[in-house]
Formats: sequence, structure tokens, C-alpha cells
Amino acid sequence: MSAGTGIIHSEYNASDIEPVHFLQIWIEPAVLGSRPDYKQKTFGEEEKQGHLCLIVSPDGRSGSLHIRQDAYLYAAVLMEGDGIKYPLAPGQKAFAQVVRGAVTSNGIRLAAGDGAAIREEEAIGLTALEPSEILLFDLA
Repeated sequence: MSAGTGIIHSEYNASDIEPVHFLQIWIEPAVLGSRPDYKQKTFGEEEKQGHLCLIVSPDGRSGSLHIRQDAYLYAAVLMEGDGIKYPLAPGQKAFAQVVRGAVTSNGIRLAAGDGAAIREEEAIGLTALEPSEILLFDLA
């Protein structure tokens, strides 16, 4: 969602009895004051299994959703012992968010709900300690 101008937005659980688990993550747009926009797409577990699946990008490549910022968002579902590595260019920053499970990120243990800001690294390595789902933000 790009809130744009004139939009007020909130998230809530519509159920009085069922719990909800979601992440609300904000990325500022490259240019403020643009028109509001909303798109929704499901990326199945099989699309994310064992590797990084591009889900958001500035150009909508590979079926990803478009964002008005020089940022890329990947999702991965990892089984225990699965590992992925993502190279980082000099000066490039990244952010890893553990949605569920537990992983190590460059040797540091992260559990569900934990996030890690990565900078001054040649790559980010993520290895699942148990079945896990992660988000990786490439903040070019």
C-alpha cells in the first residue's frame, strides 16, 4: 500500500475470538505526496521454499509488487539446516526480519519477531535452526 496523500490507515484484528499475527512495516517513498495505491498478491510457500523470493521491487520485476523506493523485499521459507546467502555491495544496507522460527544471521541467533540491521558486511548469511520464515530487505 502506498498511502499517498489524504489517506488514513490502520490495521486491526476483525475477529473477537481468533488471534492474528501480522507485521506492519513502513518504508518511506522516494518522493512524498504521490497518489495512493493498493495492490495485494499471495506468494505461496512453494515459491519461497529454500530460497529468496522477490516480493517487492522498484520495477515490479519477476512478478513482484511495485514500490516507490530503491528497496527490494525478499521472503524465504527455510527448513531446519537450510541456508541462504545474499551478497551486499560496499556501503549497501540490509535488514532481516524473522517472521517465524529461529535462524542464525552471520553467526547471531535470531528468533521469531527479531530483526537485524546489516551494514558493513560483504554478505548476509541466514541458516534456519528450525522451520522458519524470514524477510530480507535490500536497502540499496
